[in-house]
Amino acid sequence: MNLSTDVDPTERPTAVRYEVLALACSLSMITYLDRVSFGAAGTLMAEDFGLATEGSLKGSYTAFAISYALFEIPSGWWGDLRGPRRVLLRIVSWWSIFTILTGLVGLRVAGVTLGGLGTLWIVRFLFGAGEAGAYPNIARALHNWFPAHERGAAQGWVWMSGRLMGGLTPLVWMLLVSGTSLTAPLLHWRVAFCAFGLIGLAWIVVFAKRFVDRPEDHPCVNQAERTYIAAGRTIGVEFDHLRVPRRALFLNPRLWCLYLMYFCANYGWYFNITYFPGCLETRFGTARDSLIGSLYKGGPLWLGAIGCLLGGYLTDRLLRGGMRRRWARRLPGMAGHFASASCCLAAAYSTSALGFSTLIAFSAFFNDLMMGGAWAICQDIGRKRTAVLSSCMNMAGGLGAACAGWISGSILEHYLQAQAELAGVDELRLSPQLRLAAQVNGNTANLLIYSAIYLTAALLWFGIDPEASLDDHNK
Repeated sequence: MNLSTDVDPTERPTAVRYEVLALACSLSMITYLDRVSFGAAGTLMAEDFGLATEGSLKGSYTAFAISYALFEIPSGWWGDLRGPRRVLLRIVSWWSIFTILTGLVGLRVAGVTLGGLGTLWIVRFLFGAGEAGAYPNIARALHNWFPAHERGAAQGWVWMSGRLMGGLTPLVWMLLVSGTSLTAPLLHWRVAFCAFGLIGLAWIVVFAKRFVDRPEDHPCVNQAERTYIAAGRTIGVEFDHLRVPRRALFLNPRLWCLYLMYFCANYGWYFNITYFPGCLETRFGTARDSLIGSLYKGGPLWLGAIGCLLGGYLTDRLLRGGMRRRWARRLPGMAGHFASASCCLAAAYSTSALGFSTLIAFSAFFNDLMMGGAWAICQDIGRKRTAVLSSCMNMAGGLGAACAGWISGSILEHYLQAQAELAGVDELRLSPQLRLAAQVNGNTANLLIYSAIYLTAALLWFGIDPEASLDDHNK
């Protein structure tokens, strides 16, 4: 990398890297708006498609998660090879279009129905394929634009923004789609999906004008900022002809600990944007048009946003304070996952909407303490291959979400079917009391599983080592 070291000591670095961070944060917010809106729409969609329970949407939840996982590595490799700019433009265009198409599935036009539940599965699969690679390419962009001692905090801001928007989405959804006791709904749920897709297309226009892959290519970046960003960097940010160290990526046990930890973290967390809103409505009778209910539903993502930001700053603070990188990156996530396991265990036996929602929200907070450190580890180890390593980790997370979506839904269906068989009636004819009992038992079983999964994640942190580069892991 040919950067001049002749810097005027009186010259203050420009702050273009924070504009890059703002673009990344806004993208993260749009990502969560589109993801969480599907969970918020779950009960309405189940009614429109004539389903017995929201658990029957498990195929749609799982289709997204599987495709998101499968296409992570190709999208990450492409970002490392060609740069995150062109890959992110493709990603956001694709997923915005399929967000719009989500709202059209099942619509009757001139007497013709535009697909059914199977079509919805296909659309959500393609939505996931398009969104795959977004966060790995954000990580690669931040690797290019931020020095090592600011990466954890930068990643914390990105994830905080996404979680915050995810937390606001139930409230936005209530105001736009469900309405309140004082206001009528403004949009049908189908129109809301179309509007959210258009927001993504608008973001593309701004991003294309303002973002470049490398600081040295941006006309507004002065030499002082370039030097500050490059401090301590031993490699450049070239994108061409990168050899992918497959042996390290797929066979090294320490990287497998990283992948499995993220698998477990996503398995437990996926409940927050899938079955949690429906759980509040059915188990605790929370009304769809309830302002308090929308706050409960957004709680895990709001507290998770704080956890992302706090964990990112904490890992950088520990690193700057002289702690070895290994423990500076490990400690927030390790402690957080132990606490998440405890919260899920307590939530399994909570008997009030407030207590249940509070415990689930704090479970999300403690889980998200690991986000800044985990993604900074991918930058520490991956370096020029940050996006492809991030993709491997995020693919594991996507598989965790896919397993959670399918298994959690299957458990809910199992308890409902068992209750119906015991009562000798069809599932749709179960009395409200028996249906509630089945849902309580199903959710309790799921929460106990989440607790065990989070405990496993906490133990896996002991095997993660961010001090070796990907090439070192390849030896």
